[in-house]
Amino acid sequence: MPAVRPSTAVRATRALQQQQSKSSAPVRNFSSTPRAPASHGPQYDPPTGWLFGVKPGEKYQKEGWETPFIYGFCGSLVIAGIAYGFKPDTSIQTWALEEARRRLEAEGILEDPEKK
Repeated sequence: MPAVRPSTAVRATRALQQQQSKSSAPVRNFSSTPRAPASHGPQYDPPTGWLFGVKPGEKYQKEGWETPFIYGFCGSLVIAGIAYGFKPDTSIQTWALEEARRRLEAEGILEDPEKK
């Protein structure tokens, strides 16, 4: 069972709102920082009907971030693939197989493959 029932919380919030509306005290926000407007201009580009906004016959102009992003992204994928290929095998099955082989060679049950 929750510590505060939802119906009780709603009633308490309404009571606080009614008290604040009756009193002449200023309304106090839950947040200690004031809300700042964050407008950087219009964010909506209306649809033009052209693929990526480029009309047929016009040459697409790359933005400044596209080339470094492509080389950086593809380069990091290549490096990650090479690193994954050379990753050591640290599985428990490989360790157990090597340990069993060492113990059997020490007991003389299995021949040492390097002695041949």
